[in-house]
Amino acid sequence: MTALSVCALVVFVLLVSFGKVKIDYNSGVFTYVKFVYANFLKPHEADGEGQQHALESFYRTQATVYDATRRRLLRGREDMLGLLAAQLKFKVEKGDLQHGQAIWVDIGGGTGYNIEAMAEFLPVDTFFSHVYLVDLSTSLCEVARQRFERLGWKNVSVICQDARSFNLPANNPAKSSKGADMVTMSYSLSMIPDYYSVVDSLASLLASSGILGVCDFYVQSIVDVSARNYTGGVFNRHVNWLGRAFWRAWFEADRVSLEAARRDYLEYRFGTVVSASERNYLLGGIPYYIFIGCQKDATLSSSSHETIKKLDASFTESPYMLPANHREEMDKAVKESNREIRSKAYESAVVNLSANLPLPSAFYQNHHYRIFYNDMLPKHTQFQNEYIYAFNWEDPRVDHRLLNIGHDDVILAITSAGDNILDYLQKSPRRVHAVDLNPNQNHLLELKVASFIALGHRDVWKIFGEGKHPDFRQLLISRLSPHLSSQAFQYWLEHTHVFTSTSGKGLYETGGSRHAIKMVRYLFKVFGLEGEVRKLCEAPTLNEQREIWPRIRRVLMSRPLHWAVVGTEWFAWKAAGVPRNQRNMIISDFLKRNGLTEDMKKASEVSGQSIWEYVVDTLDPVVRETLISNDNYFYYLCLQGQFSRTYGSLSQQKRNKKLTQCRSHPTYLTPKAHVKLSSAGAFDGLRIHTDEINEVINRLRHGTLTIAVIMDSMDWFDPKGDEAAAQVQALNHSLKMGGRVLLRSASIEPWYIKHFQENGFKPRRVGSRFPGTCIDRVNMYASTWICTKNKELGRPAPERSISELSLSECVKSMDNARSKSVEHLKI
Repeated sequence: MTALSVCALVVFVLLVSFGKVKIDYNSGVFTYVKFVYANFLKPHEADGEGQQHALESFYRTQATVYDATRRRLLRGREDMLGLLAAQLKFKVEKGDLQHGQAIWVDIGGGTGYNIEAMAEFLPVDTFFSHVYLVDLSTSLCEVARQRFERLGWKNVSVICQDARSFNLPANNPAKSSKGADMVTMSYSLSMIPDYYSVVDSLASLLASSGILGVCDFYVQSIVDVSARNYTGGVFNRHVNWLGRAFWRAWFEADRVSLEAARRDYLEYRFGTVVSASERNYLLGGIPYYIFIGCQKDATLSSSSHETIKKLDASFTESPYMLPANHREEMDKAVKESNREIRSKAYESAVVNLSANLPLPSAFYQNHHYRIFYNDMLPKHTQFQNEYIYAFNWEDPRVDHRLLNIGHDDVILAITSAGDNILDYLQKSPRRVHAVDLNPNQNHLLELKVASFIALGHRDVWKIFGEGKHPDFRQLLISRLSPHLSSQAFQYWLEHTHVFTSTSGKGLYETGGSRHAIKMVRYLFKVFGLEGEVRKLCEAPTLNEQREIWPRIRRVLMSRPLHWAVVGTEWFAWKAAGVPRNQRNMIISDFLKRNGLTEDMKKASEVSGQSIWEYVVDTLDPVVRETLISNDNYFYYLCLQGQFSRTYGSLSQQKRNKKLTQCRSHPTYLTPKAHVKLSSAGAFDGLRIHTDEINEVINRLRHGTLTIAVIMDSMDWFDPKGDEAAAQVQALNHSLKMGGRVLLRSASIEPWYIKHFQENGFKPRRVGSRFPGTCIDRVNMYASTWICTKNKELGRPAPERSISELSLSECVKSMDNARSKSVEHLKI
C-alpha cells in the first residue's frame, strides 16, 4: 500500500512538472487542504500592525476557497437572511418601506456570500436601491468585487474600511439621510476585538425604523440572562460548562472570541424582535445564535408611547385617554379610585425604561396580541417546553348555542389548543382574552393565528388539518416569522420536526395527551383492528357505525386493560391530562351513585371501577348518537391522527354518488372560516395572556367582561383550599351585571358551585350526562353550567400598583442623560 502511494505521488509530480495536467488549486481536495493549512497549521503573524494586518494574515491564504469551506461551518446565515427578508416584505405590505428604496449595509461581509444568498428571498438588484459591503480584509473584498461583477449587480459597492468609521455616503443612490433600512453582521462580530464601539456605531448607522440582523457563534450560561426580561426568550440558550470551555478554547486559536458579552451588549443596545439559539450538530454541536433587532428607542417616540398606552388599556379593558385631555381624565379616575390597575406588560415597560434597558421583546413585535410574560418563572418552566393538548376537547357548537356571542362581547377563555378561541373570533366579538399558564399552549395558538395571517387555505389545512407539512421550516422562517413573538418562534424553530417528520402522525401525536392516543392505536394494531377502525371512521350512517363498534369495544373497553392501565392515577394525569383532584371528583360521583362511603375512595378496585364506568359512559353514547365520519371530528382525529375533508374513502364515494362532500374537521379549518380569519383586523381584538386566570382577572377593569369560558379548570382546585372561592370572587369583580361564566366539570354536582351561589352568581346546569346519554360530541364531561352574575360584590383593592410611576417620568430620567425630549406620556 505504501509503495502504491509513493508511485502515485511520483506520477503526479512528473505530470505536473511536464505541464500535462492543469491543476485548479481552488477546487476539489485542494479547497480543504488550504482550509486546514490556514486554520490549523499556518502560524499567525504578529498583529502589531493592527487588526487589518491580522485579518489578512488569516484570510489571504484561503480567500479564494472561503465560501466552499464555510458552507457547513457557518450555519444560520440563510435563516437570518430569510427572517430579515420576511420583515422587509411585511414593511412593504404595510407601506412603511418602498420596494426599490431600501438601503442595506453588510458589516464584515467578506466575500459577499450573504448578499448573493439573499437573492433566494428577495431580488437584490431591484429591491434595494443600494447595498454596501464593508470589510477590513482586502483579500476577501477582492473576491466580493469579482462576485458582483460576475452577477452584474450595479447597486452593490464593496468598501474596504473599518466598520467603526463607516458612514453612508452623503450622495448615496437613495438620496436618503435617514440611515440604512437593514444592517447585517454574519460571523463577524466574534472577530472584532473592539466590539463595543462597532455595536455602538450600528445604532447610528441604522434608520429609526430599520432592522438589524446578526448571526454568530456564542457560548453562555443561563445564569447570565436569568434576570433579564428583554432577550426575547431563552429557549435552548444555555451551553453547559464543558461546552463553554471547549468551544471558547477551540475558536480562540483562530482569534474568534465567543464570550457571552458580545451577544449581551447587542441585546442591550437594540430591541429584540426575534432571537434564536441553535446548534450546528454536523460539526459537533457548535452553538450559534440569530438576532433580529431594531432601534432600542424605536418605542420612545410620541406615537409609540401612545401605542404602549393603548396596549395597556386593552390588556386591562380600561378606557384609553387621549393625550389632549388625559390629565383631566386622570384626575377624575384618581377621585374614583385610589389605585390604578396596570398590566404586567406596562409595569415591565416602566421598570425597563427607568433603568435605560430595552423594552421586553413583546413591545417590538409587528403584532401585540401576545402579552409579555417572564418565561423563566418556575410556574412556566414546570411544563418542560411541552403543551398538553394538541387539540381542544370542548365542543364549540354547544358553546355558541349557550352563549350566542355578539359583537359587543368581551370574552375571557382558556387557550388550551386554541381551537375554540378561533371559533369565538369568527363571531367578531370586541375582545377575546385567551389565558393559559402553559406558554406552549399559547405558542400553538400563536402559530395558528400567524398561519391565518400569512398562509393560504391549502397550507393551513396541511399544517392543522393533516398535522404535517414538508415545507414547514421554510414557511416558518420566510412567511410566519413576522407574525410570531420571539418566544413562539424559538419554540417552533426547535420543533419543526413535528410537521416535517415522515414518521408518526405529526402534530396530533404530540403533547402530553399523546400517550393515551398512541396507546389506543397500538392496541388496534396488536389486535388487528386497524381495518375495523377505518370502517368505523368511514361509516356513512349511524346504524353502520353501531354495528362496527362492538368488535372494537371488546378490546378498548376490556376490564383487564382498565384495571392495569387506564384506572391508574399515573395514566389519568400523564396520558389523559386528568389531575388528581378531578379524578377524585369522578370517584366521588361513583360512590354516591352506588351508595358507598367516602372511606372507600382510596381503594384501588373502587378507583379502577369508577374510571372504567366513566369511560364507558363517555364512549358508548358517542358511537350511538354522533356520526364520526361526518360530524364528530374529535374522535375521528383520535382514531386517524388527522382531520378529514371528504366523506369516507374514494371507493365509497364512487359507489354512492349521492353522497356530498362532507367533512369531519373543526369549523376554523373550512374555506369560509379562512376567508374570515385571514381578513385584515381579524385578530385585532385578541389578547394572549400567559398566566393564571386569577392573575389576569385581577388586572381587568371592573365590570368589563361579558363572558368567561373556564372549561374544567376549577376541577383542578383542592376542595380544602381557598383558590376556588378567590377565583369566583375575582370573576364577579371583572364581569358586568348579567355576565356569564361557562364551565364544564367531570362531576354531575361540582363541589365549587356553592361558591358561585355565595358570591353573587345564579348557577344553572344546562347539560347533564347520565349513564347512557350524550351531552355533546365530546361527551367527556358529566355536566355543563352557566353561572350568571346577579349581585355585585364589594370591590377589592388591587394588590399591586405603580400608579405613582409613569412612562413620562421614566423617559424624563432617560432624556436628562441623553438630552432628548419625550412628551405626552404620563398615564
